Amino acid sequence: MATKNTRAKKPSAKHKTTVQASGSAKPGPRPLARHLQIDVKFVTDFLVSLLKIPSPTGYCEDAINYVRDVMGDLRLDTRLNNKGALVASWRGKASNRPRAMTAHVDTLGAMVKDIDSSGRLMLSKIGGVSWTSVETEGCTVISASGKRFRGSIMPRYASVHIHGREAVDNLKRDDENVWVRLDARTASAEETRRFGVAVGDFVMFDPRVEVTDTGFIRSRHLDDKAGVACVVGAVKALLDAGQQPSQRLTILISNYEEAGHGAATGIPPDVKELLVVDMAAVGPGQNSDEFSTGICVKDSGGPYHIEMRRKLVSLAENAGVPYKVDIYPFYGSDGEAAWRAGADMMIGLVGPGIEASHSYERTHKDSLVATAQLLAEFMLA
Repeated sequence: MATKNTRAKKPSAKHKTTVQASGSAKPGPRPLARHLQIDVKFVTDFLVSLLKIPSPTGYCEDAINYVRDVMGDLRLDTRLNNKGALVASWRGKASNRPRAMTAHVDTLGAMVKDIDSSGRLMLSKIGGVSWTSVETEGCTVISASGKRFRGSIMPRYASVHIHGREAVDNLKRDDENVWVRLDARTASAEETRRFGVAVGDFVMFDPRVEVTDTGFIRSRHLDDKAGVACVVGAVKALLDAGQQPSQRLTILISNYEEAGHGAATGIPPDVKELLVVDMAAVGPGQNSDEFSTGICVKDSGGPYHIEMRRKLVSLAENAGVPYKVDIYPFYGSDGEAAWRAGADMMIGLVGPGIEASHSYERTHKDSLVATAQLLAEFMLA
């Protein structure tokens, strides 16, 4: 049924709760270089609010506007490009070697491809969704007129009491066998259409955000809303310390990364260094974890720039920021989108450690803090 869309609450910029860096090799706190501090409550509150705003690729206006409001409160100049991405500018002490950062606010999701004769919705994926990862998840369908309908993502054979154990267990989870069961009285395609649901409507997966008393944050779509939160946290840390970037800085919050072309536009052509802020993939066989920042040196698109790698490692070590160097063979980023579009710049990638990426994800506040600290050091370097 239709639900009300409530505006996300912005985190207060007056929070004083802070966390300092811990060492990259040894446990225990160390002071940050230049006495920068990350306001962990601000970062967490911002992230939770952003996670609750649906933003599958192609439907990012609400999330972009929320980030724009917060960046405006932080006194950054902002604008939207023709693609709908957010471009923020910050004057630096110099402009002879301009820099940029990018993180993406768009997430996985789906669109209505067809309406089954039973009234249920057949789907087309947005991004690299595995249907097994969202099976039985709650969702919201947004019609072209803005009406919202609740539902669940279900396999065609869901009940062992109806179909039997073998049929349920062996059903292939693909586009033909996964659908949305609307919470509406409908048993036909025509009845569903009368509610206002149509082909092309967006389907948003429930994030199910939870912050635990042990510092973990569990939610869908931490990729890459956690990265956006780290960027905002780093900006606030510099402002709180009365600092400004060493070079003119452009921040691009892209809205088409999951489709592969987010940062193909939006970064000024004179930028010399681009730092991509995206998740560090945590799991078996990976070096990354949920308590440090990840420095990606290679992914499916090949190696990132060696000079950016050296700079990021040096900054992390000098500031006592915990970090892990890693390779992600099944991963791509907006850095590659920029390079493939012809960007002539050095590109590196860092991000908070995210466990179970593109599924029900998890990170820890320590990883958010470490990443924000490294971003702040990069801005000042």
